[in-house]
Amino acid sequence: MKAGGVKLVPGMISMALTLGIWFVVPIPEGVSANAWHLLALFVGTIAAIIGKVMPIGAIAVLAITLVALTGVTNDSPSGAIKDALSGFSNSLIWLIGIAIIISRGLSKTGLGNRVGYYFISLFGKKTVGIGYALSISELLIAPVTPSNTARGGGVIHPIMKSIASSFGSHPEDGTSRKIGHYLALVNYHINPITSAMFITATAPNPLIVQFIADATGADIHITWGMWALAALLPGLVCIALVPLVVYLVYPPEIKNTPDAKVFAKAKLADMGPMSFDEKIMVFVFALLLLLWAGIPAMLLGSGFAVNTTAVAFLGLSILLITGVLSWEDVLKEKSAWDTVIWFSALVMMATFLNKLGLVAWFSSVVEGNIAQLGFDWPISVLILVAIYFYAHYFFASTTAHITAMFAAFYAAGLALGAPPLYLGLLLAGASSLMMSLTHYATGTSPIIFGSGYVSMENWWQMGFIMSVVNLAVWGIVGGLWWKVLGFW
Repeated sequence: MKAGGVKLVPGMISMALTLGIWFVVPIPEGVSANAWHLLALFVGTIAAIIGKVMPIGAIAVLAITLVALTGVTNDSPSGAIKDALSGFSNSLIWLIGIAIIISRGLSKTGLGNRVGYYFISLFGKKTVGIGYALSISELLIAPVTPSNTARGGGVIHPIMKSIASSFGSHPEDGTSRKIGHYLALVNYHINPITSAMFITATAPNPLIVQFIADATGADIHITWGMWALAALLPGLVCIALVPLVVYLVYPPEIKNTPDAKVFAKAKLADMGPMSFDEKIMVFVFALLLLLWAGIPAMLLGSGFAVNTTAVAFLGLSILLITGVLSWEDVLKEKSAWDTVIWFSALVMMATFLNKLGLVAWFSSVVEGNIAQLGFDWPISVLILVAIYFYAHYFFASTTAHITAMFAAFYAAGLALGAPPLYLGLLLAGASSLMMSLTHYATGTSPIIFGSGYVSMENWWQMGFIMSVVNLAVWGIVGGLWWKVLGFW
């Protein structure tokens, strides 16, 4: 039931949680009143996001308003509104917003489809080859597609459905297991992995960078290049395993697909030669990767280092100057502006929860409970990460989950003795990999699940299997790789 733009039942639950924490639950010893009241607003905001009381941007506006009016961060009215709007000055938020706008060029120019069909034309002789073609295609566009939903659901999924349909695999007539069932699962389970591989591959990743910097007093600031290098080996191993693991668990009925290469080549022929706009997109794509990875600074010295967000603005400027994107395209990219608004609100609230000492208090509670088990830090971190990861069964938003739990669990892990960068990279990977679990785990999942190729039972079974595989790879292969790199 809705009243205006609000879903009444989840809205009332969200309000009850806020008021209950604010007025009923006693303030724990060692926690200030302002910190506890901000927690009440924060919990209510997260509950509203999970319950989808309103669009997330609208919820963010309410959160900013309440922080400003209640003065939980600052007794001065002018100081309170300044604090409430402080998230908009965070450059990482603008990095994601601008990157989302840039990614619009992939679909507008058709470059995303061209990449997908090209790799299918190369590797599409067998069904597992199509799985790898979809995987490589998603990996290539991931660095400049901060919306994992747009990437996996908007670009790769239509290609996957076209391939499945060309082989007569349709959920409506019970032929999903021919090939569509397999391809849909590969389509989905690559998405969390590519999301974990780049700061710019999914919207909440910069929030993680911020949390780690805050918790370590800015001693650890993970750059775009550092994240990409750290995730390179475990990410590639996971990508190599997904098509094979899915094939072993749910083998498709059609195993040889020589017609797929013909189909992809026909699609490429229909598209014709690469257009001027596509060539500009390739140039911008390469330029962003070059500058984000810090190659000029490596070769020419620190004087040639460029801010990551400034690089994103440079890419967008080139697309505007060349006409690949128009200003109307920029204005119409609602998801970018929506992300900037809700991201700013969540970053602001999380930042002040940390400044007011609430995160330190909660992390000490988590750390104390795990420490009582008497394990050394490796086992303790394993327990910590597992709790953090599988708690995603109760979330329909990675952003809500990360905002609610990451900072506290990271601080708890530090207190348990875990190496700071190792722990940060492991939790960062888990924050995307946990998308694999359910059909509501992130925006991509309902799109692919909704196509009907995979039953809920199969989806959850495959999700749990891949969660174990991915966590093992990230923890073992990733941990050894980070050791070689000198990160811990």
